[in-house]
Amino acid sequence: MAETKLRIKLLVDTGGKRVLFAEAGKDCVDFLFFILSLPLSTLIRLLGKQQTVGSLGNLYQSFEALDESYIQPNITKDILLNPADALPGGYSVPLLSLKKAPEASTVKNFYSCHRGCNYVSDDPQAICPNNRHAMSRGMTFVAPPQLIEKQDQYCSSGGGGGFVKEVVTYIVMDDLVVQPMSTISSITLLNKFNINNVSALEEKVVDLGMNEAVKLLMASLVSNTVLTHVFLNGDSSLVIMVD
Repeated sequence: MAETKLRIKLLVDTGGKRVLFAEAGKDCVDFLFFILSLPLSTLIRLLGKQQTVGSLGNLYQSFEALDESYIQPNITKDILLNPADALPGGYSVPLLSLKKAPEASTVKNFYSCHRGCNYVSDDPQAICPNNRHAMSRGMTFVAPPQLIEKQDQYCSSGGGGGFVKEVVTYIVMDDLVVQPMSTISSITLLNKFNINNVSALEEKVVDLGMNEAVKLLMASLVSNTVLTHVFLNGDSSLVIMVD
């Protein structure tokens, strides 16, 4: 399957060697806002434990290496290392291979022990705290109709999933400030940057794929010139300032 790539248009100040802003469509803006929903351990996994700022990578690696004998019996490592998506179904967002538009479903499996205790688990290998028997007796949870109706309404609303509407092009600043684009906003930004020599400006169309997405994710944690770093500076290292 071909890698998903988004296309954005950069306005580059060739004299200052910086990206002033980018013109981006709905898909790109959805991806940027989707970053806000990522669990911390997912960020660590995407960036790589060695690339994570500070000591969080060590914390992740410690729990990953911890022997199962030290873990509570009702806890699996995936709860922290591979947490479930923070957002409900239907939010289809490109890149990072994390979101898939799920099929609407009313059924989820739960389990209890064969002694009829009042404990329920979503893992058939869980142990009943009351009698220490395996909780392997299948039960069926049926979601309330309101949940399915809400998901159906969202998917059929014409919004195409994601977070923002596809009604305008958006401006993404070098520091990832996002706003709807207009002729007035573009002129205002040029004045803000004190651009006197328009001939020094250059439009550059670039692809935003998996590699760029991960670089952007890393840069967004430590830099206020994210687009410049990812698309102009290439693989140069970020300088992390710690007070």
